[in-house]
Amino acid sequence: SNPLHRQVHQDMQQPLCHYFIASSHNTYLSGDQLLSQSRADMYARVLQAGCRCVEVDCWDGPDGEPVVHHGYTLTSKIPFREVAETINKYAFIKNEFPVILSIENHCSIQQQKKIAQYLKEIFGDKLDLSSVSTGDPRQLPSPQDLKGKILVKV
Repeated sequence: SNPLHRQVHQDMQQPLCHYFIASSHNTYLSGDQLLSQSRADMYARVLQAGCRCVEVDCWDGPDGEPVVHHGYTLTSKIPFREVAETINKYAFIKNEFPVILSIENHCSIQQQKKIAQYLKEIFGDKLDLSSVSTGDPRQLPSPQDLKGKILVKV
């Protein structure tokens, strides 16, 4: 057999939209979506398992602090800040390709500003703040271009 056939090569220079992205739904839940516990460590688990897109459902919390949970259910709530800190710690341990935060935003303007503040504060220069203004998906950056970056999708 040809030894070249045993080598895996993935071209990571194409626009981001050319790839299937391992994604997680209700990432924060440890069980069912009605009654289970919301836990920040679920983000650590899925990121280390190769997931590159995680869901963060944001709601207004007490004392002006946004929380993450499954809305209109009995799932427990975790502070958004704790979720962001966990993602920051585990995002690139096993994989340097970009992580996409799929934020489902149900927050007031005041708590949205708090989320933006935490994103900048916690992720620092890992946070990709370049906005893609073109309608042409061929102009999107590649996974290679975005190594070590956190992207926000709202």
